[in-house]
Amino acid sequence: MRPADTPPRVVVLGPTASGKSAVAMHVAQQLGDIEIVAVDAMQVYRGMDIGTAKPTTADQSAVRHHCLDLVDPSRRFTATQFQEAANGALDDIGVRSRRALLVGGTGLYLTAVIDELVFPGEWPEIRAELEADADTAGLFARLAALDPEAASKIEPANRRRIVRALEVCLGSGEKFSGAGPGTSAYPNNGVVQVGIRWSRDVLARRISERVDAMIADGLVDEVRGLLVGDVPMSHTAAQALGYKEMIGHLEGSMTLAEARDEVVLRTMQFAVRQERWFRRDPRITWVDVVEDPVGETSPYVLRAFGA
Repeated sequence: MRPADTPPRVVVLGPTASGKSAVAMHVAQQLGDIEIVAVDAMQVYRGMDIGTAKPTTADQSAVRHHCLDLVDPSRRFTATQFQEAANGALDDIGVRSRRALLVGGTGLYLTAVIDELVFPGEWPEIRAELEADADTAGLFARLAALDPEAASKIEPANRRRIVRALEVCLGSGEKFSGAGPGTSAYPNNGVVQVGIRWSRDVLARRISERVDAMIADGLVDEVRGLLVGDVPMSHTAAQALGYKEMIGHLEGSMTLAEARDEVVLRTMQFAVRQERWFRRDPRITWVDVVEDPVGETSPYVLRAFGA
């Protein structure tokens, strides 16, 4: 548990394209002693900048950011590793008498940090066997038979979480759902969470506009550059929103227009999953934004810091 005299920790969260990064930058520049901890499973990869909407060089120069560019895209990266990196960043921020603002899009990573999740061990050989099985539906059925509770909390298409849960079940001989209180417990952790919520149709428009901007900014060339290296991208990195589709385009399986539409569709589906994850947490204060995420959400975040 954190000491009682540590600075308050505040989170601004929401689905992709909700404007949370802009809110965080505004708050940090208003207060002056804020550093941003990015809680994003894909922004940890070096060279994956445009497609992950990573903070710009200018933003990173203006406000110190943490947990960006931690590993090469060829490397596997886990929630446990992120938890370690984020805790190190938070300790560093506190030692320097600064305050942390966590910007969250990846629900599991955020929960791991603010609720101090304890993760079960790893069994690489079992994981390799599971990852070699292309039948995601079959893997989900195996998980449902071994651990129905775990299966009930995982989207049937979320291959990465299905494989991880099966790995633990098979490796430990215990149910994945029995590994501690998990993500369904919402303890009083002293962290203030402010969520940004848009109507579904407006969020869809914002996502569409963001994807178009990414393509205009050079997403195709960014992906082309990632494919040139001798070491291939990890499965996780290659499946990232925007990257999977542009890889398909570059390999000739779809036109750029088709890839663009697929990115928009998958991103919207992902945003819905993000909202489902976050809305289970009763500790979040939601701001229903109508027009301006910075103007409408920042006062809540500033108030959390006592400003």
